[in-house]
Amino acid sequence: MNRDSYRSMQAEVQAFHDKHRFRETGGEEMAYRIALMAEELGEISSCVTKGKSKQALAEEVADLLILVMGTAIAQEFDLNQAFWDKIEKLGMRESRMINGRIRVSEFRNID
Repeated sequence: MNRDSYRSMQAEVQAFHDKHRFRETGGEEMAYRIALMAEELGEISSCVTKGKSKQALAEEVADLLILVMGTAIAQEFDLNQAFWDKIEKLGMRESRMINGRIRVSEFRNID
């Protein structure tokens, strides 16, 4: 198994879904998955605001990544392709400083 491969990571997440029968037991239902992702974001925030170790932060970010990859499995879309499509769009966007921080977005002029 190539641990630097998106396909290997996806296969592991798929195996986890299969092992726990997520499709048959509600684990792939979107409202539930969104709630789990929000919970993980809270745990990531806690790591940052409470000054927890990089290892603790990495574990929480990995949890979120696994949930995101599982969402692609549940909704049957190619996250790898979606990533490359989106990064190409982002590369064409402009950046601006907003409130002292860089922001890259599709800025729209409001008249």
